[in-house]
Amino acid sequence: MSFDVIVVGGGAMGSAAAWQLARRGADVLLLEQFEPGHHRGASHGASRIFRFAYPAPDYIALARRALDLWRELESDTGTALVELTGGVDHGDPAAIEPIAQALAAAGVPGQWLPAGEAAERWPGLRFDGPAFFHPSSGRVHADHAVTALQAAAVKQGAVVRHRDPVLQILVRGDDRAEIVTPNGILDAERVVVAAGAWTAKLLPQLGLSLRVTQEQPAHFTPLHPGRSWPGFIHHQPGRAGVYGMFTPGEGVKVGLHGIGVPVDPDHRDFAAEPSRAAELEAYVRNWVPGVDASTAVPISCTYTTTPTEDFVVDRVGPLVVAAGFSGHGFKFTPAIGELVAGLVAGRPSPDRFRLPRG
Repeated sequence: MSFDVIVVGGGAMGSAAAWQLARRGADVLLLEQFEPGHHRGASHGASRIFRFAYPAPDYIALARRALDLWRELESDTGTALVELTGGVDHGDPAAIEPIAQALAAAGVPGQWLPAGEAAERWPGLRFDGPAFFHPSSGRVHADHAVTALQAAAVKQGAVVRHRDPVLQILVRGDDRAEIVTPNGILDAERVVVAAGAWTAKLLPQLGLSLRVTQEQPAHFTPLHPGRSWPGFIHHQPGRAGVYGMFTPGEGVKVGLHGIGVPVDPDHRDFAAEPSRAAELEAYVRNWVPGVDASTAVPISCTYTTTPTEDFVVDRVGPLVVAAGFSGHGFKFTPAIGELVAGLVAGRPSPDRFRLPRG
């Protein structure tokens, strides 16, 4: 069976690619190895941070485009996905000042608040210095987003198949590839590989530099239900950054960025590593006084990280690779889908996201 494009991986990025390709008229098949709503990858759960707050103008522009597309998707599917709650960065001024400057240059609102004013506004957090507030930040409901993206793709004519793993991808020249599945061989002009932690396994010939780790953020019970929470990033000099947000129905999510144990995605135990769990609890006890630090409910997910923490969104022959979203990519999901569709159509990859060329 032949298609214009086969997308491998039905998480956020693959589903966004299928939507963007199908709405451009391509004959698209999306293959996902697991059942709908599974928890084995990086796209599950109720909340991801949305923010424009980057020191790089291209990331700010990509986030702006993503918000426009999130709103389109909400309209197309009747699903609320992005809620703007405001966000705050605190900690190391050397890390935050370039963000504030880049947002100002891009015309994105933001303001510095003294530590006392920030603590009065958000008593659930502790601040030891000025904090930078940016109102155009919030959260995305991850599970609902993946469901909505796939529904929108199907509405545009894409075919979505769950429980249909890809065993091998065979390149047959610059304009053809074959997909080997347990149910037979499929043929396509282009193959989009957006398989998260499984990407390097599926494309050994590309020598992708991707590190897969099992991360373990947790939800904590707020001490004062109804208190407002921003999305927050704590920049700790010489230590792992910390992120968090309130997740309705689940508590305040807090995570240490990128400290997880390297893992094979096919052989995970999904268990919290004790020393890292203790480090997170100690952090919460010290810096998040608005929650009960003893109530941690661990979450297990994967990071697939590049050496620079930038993404890979590039084309090699008939293959388009979307990978390495490094724990900060979810907010950009629909814009990444749009980039992938452009690559399929022959447009170049942005310089930041290109694979190394030998």
